[in-house]
Amino acid sequence: MITPTDELAIRQISALPPEILLLEAQAITEGFRFLTRLIADWKDGSNRFDQPGEGLFGAFSNGQLVAIGGLSNDPYAGADIGRLRRVYVWRAARGQHVGKALVQRLLGYAAQNFSVVRLSTDTPEGAAFYLRCGFRPVEDDFATHVISFSDVG
Repeated sequence: MITPTDELAIRQISALPPEILLLEAQAITEGFRFLTRLIADWKDGSNRFDQPGEGLFGAFSNGQLVAIGGLSNDPYAGADIGRLRRVYVWRAARGQHVGKALVQRLLGYAAQNFSVVRLSTDTPEGAAFYLRCGFRPVEDDFATHVISFSDVG
């Protein structure tokens, strides 16, 4: 659990931290395989979040990775539309605003390059979380939520 005295740092990362394997193992126990895909895509070079406007960010508590998330060009939409991907928060860090801080950092980065960011989640908890982060539901074959920077105050 993260305590109030723990230091939280969110930064763009250019290499997968070793702790990604711990997050992956926990995600698998929860039925999520998207960190496994993140690691495989990173290793084979098919997605390293290194195209213009893209980025992979980690949230670190006392130097340890506790959350991760990426921003990419949305392959299902126009060139000025980004996609939030592979967002995962270590179970012990949930409910402590780590995920929201990470998403806010990702959106701040996205606003420099995209007019809209979309995502897809398949859990009620994920849907509620993204609503709290300012996204709105959308009916689309390739997205469940969207945020437009023209709508942000």
